[in-house]
Parts: sequence; C-alpha cells; structure tokens
Amino acid sequence: MARDLRGQEAERIPKSGSRFSDQNARPSKLVVASHNAGKVREIGALLEPFGIETVSAGDLGLPEPEETGLTFQANAELKARAAAEASGLLALADDSGLAVAALNGDPGIYSARWAGPSKDFRLAMEKVEHALKETGSADRSAAFICGLALATPDGKMEYFEGRVEGSLVWPPRGDKGFGYDPVFVANGYDITFAQMEPEAKHAISHRADAFRQLTNVFLK
Repeated sequence: MARDLRGQEAERIPKSGSRFSDQNARPSKLVVASHNAGKVREIGALLEPFGIETVSAGDLGLPEPEETGLTFQANAELKARAAAEASGLLALADDSGLAVAALNGDPGIYSARWAGPSKDFRLAMEKVEHALKETGSADRSAAFICGLALATPDGKMEYFEGRVEGSLVWPPRGDKGFGYDPVFVANGYDITFAQMEPEAKHAISHRADAFRQLTNVFLK
C-alpha cells in the first residue's frame, strides 16, 4: 500500500475489475474539490460524456484546505481526501500549475498564489513575464502540469498526472480560458489556450491527459 500524507497506509482504489469499471455501478455524482469556477467547469465538461453529475466544493460550502504539500500529488490528494470525508461523496481534486523552464519550474505548485488573494491572474502573468526578463534567458519553454486525485469517503485514493509542453508568449492573447491560458501556446500550435475553443483545448490539455488516464482505468 502507498503511504498517505500523514505517513499512514493509504489504500488504493482497485483498478481492473473495480466497481468503477462496471457500467451499472458507475458513480452518478461526485464532488469536484475546488472553488475555482473555471476549473470546475472544465472538469464537469470532461466528465459529462460519462453521465456523471458534478458538484463543486464551493457549492457544498466546504472549506478550502490549506495546500501544505510540496508536490502536485500531495496537494491533489489532500484536497480530494478532505472533500470526500466532508461530503460523503466520491471526490476528485486537481492540483495544477505552470512550470517555466527558465524559472527552475516556478511558479509550479504555487501558480495560484502568484495571483494573490484576489486571484488576479493578469497580475500572475505579469509576474512570470517580469521574472523571465530578469533571467535574461531566451528560453520561454514551459509546461502545464495537472495532478488528479480520486478519493472515496472510506479513504481509498488513486492519482494520475498529465502534462502538456509548450512556450510562453507576451502579451496575453484570448479570453476563452482561465489562469495562465492567455500566455501559453502548446507545442505544434500557434494560438494560446485562451484563443482555443474549449473542445480543442480539452483534447490536448494537461487536464485532458490526466483525465484520459483516469477514464482508461475506471470508466471504460
């Protein structure tokens, strides 16, 4: 068994032959452990084809746990665990961020904190651009990383991680996304995530990558 964040044995959700692979037993509802409306909307869209209803932690009035982990996995798992225990529902938590090569992976797990208490991502994007200029590096490569944790109320846990490589542009472009989407261009594309139609972004994003792994295990 894997150890959880408290150093205790954390039972993993059964994969092959589990109740999640049985169409008749597939969960009909789960809580998305997030108060971020854009993230909740995107996760809901990814789960919609499977007939799973989503409700956000914000809708249920659940508190936001302090993200004390030092990795995407640690933070995703603590959020999923807290939401599952508080709601009594299967819980899905996403901890994602932007990792910039020239900034040694920053802002990384602190991506949301760079936006400040007001969640001002225009400010966060400006901070990233300023930090890049300060390095003097011409390297603008970056990756979006998504850690996805699935927790049951009785303590079982599973984790998946997705990523998409790309580069940063300035100034920000587009208004369809959220977070750092307006400055991120995925490799092989010439428009930012914020300029893409949602369906196009969902096909290639870091979150979509993590979801493909999850659905291949539990929802096939």
